[in-house]
Amino acid sequence: MPGGKERILKRRIASVKSTKKITRAMELIAATRVVKAMVRANQARPYASRMTSAIEDLASGGAGLSHPLLRNADEVSAVGFVVITSDRGLAGPYNSAVIKAAEREIMATQTEGKGYRLILIGKKARDYFTFRNYEVEAFFEGMTDTPSYDDAKEVALQVAEMFTDGACDQVILTYQEFISMGTQQVAVRQFLPLESLGTMAAEGSGSETGRAGYSFEPSPEGVLESLLPRYIESRLFSALLDASASEHANRQRAMKAATDNADELITKLSRELSRARQDAITTEIMEIVSGAEALGGDADVDDEIEGSVEVDFASIVAGLTAAPEVSSASATPSSAPFGVGSHEPLPDNARPPGFTIKGNNDSMLYHRPDSRSYKVTIAEVWFDTPQRAEAAGFRLAGTHPKNT
Repeated sequence: MPGGKERILKRRIASVKSTKKITRAMELIAATRVVKAMVRANQARPYASRMTSAIEDLASGGAGLSHPLLRNADEVSAVGFVVITSDRGLAGPYNSAVIKAAEREIMATQTEGKGYRLILIGKKARDYFTFRNYEVEAFFEGMTDTPSYDDAKEVALQVAEMFTDGACDQVILTYQEFISMGTQQVAVRQFLPLESLGTMAAEGSGSETGRAGYSFEPSPEGVLESLLPRYIESRLFSALLDASASEHANRQRAMKAATDNADELITKLSRELSRARQDAITTEIMEIVSGAEALGGDADVDDEIEGSVEVDFASIVAGLTAAPEVSSASATPSSAPFGVGSHEPLPDNARPPGFTIKGNNDSMLYHRPDSRSYKVTIAEVWFDTPQRAEAAGFRLAGTHPKNT
């Protein structure tokens, strides 16, 4: 029966194996989702490219700079922060890196004597900032895993209203940018006010005058009025897609590391279990040996008993040699109820034909199928006739099974 340490190790090994199955499944799921997130991000890039191209055209068409989303305050009194994290954990340093970057910006803003507004996306950001008594302006959840354009539109509307109403003079977007499967980095970028049209055109590999000749109806300002909100939505949607891909990539790496650690821990615990079993077996062997050594004081008595057995058995064999002759009538095959037997005495350690010799330290058996069994206190000898056994002083113990 296993000891207490063995039972504890077995339970730990079973627990680690169960955890390993979970982490392995989560790793495979994250690997599948990160591929889908990458595909969605690539599919959204043409839309962003065309949006930037339209900004270029507006810049070359002489659109004015009077739109509220392009307003630059003379003095920034409050800064809004849009922080994108995940709703679930087990994603390595993904959430903590984004939250720490956002908190550093908030602390820097407070140090400068400015106010702040927090718009949080994801439960992890909400839990962190709420627990530390930060004021949260708005909170969104359920959109970080597989974000849609409607989700980006909802958040962008909230951010734009907060900016145009004057609640904040600047908006900072904090998220994790997806570069490749092995590389993601935290991005802290200005979201509002938007850059100048020339800057937005330059981001699209164009110029303010690169597409002159376009005409806009009803006017460049009217087109800009409806295009800039969509430009904000596309930027936020792109950030959500990058954040989603980064989350799944971080979770895949974290779960792979957890699975590898589980394998190492199982190997370590299995070795400890083997050592515990070996220790238990060694302890049992030592107890047996110690018990045998404790009984070693009776060895002299055992030797005396064994010697007396050998002497008694030798005297029995000698008595067989000196036994009187039996009558021929009692030894004849017709008068012997136990079959034909040899009338010759059995010498010490002899094995006549037809006999089987068996024995141990306390007895020596001379056995033939047609004989009787006679028994003494220490030794047991099989005789071929009852007369020889009785003449040697043996007591009748019973008959052979084949003769009963």
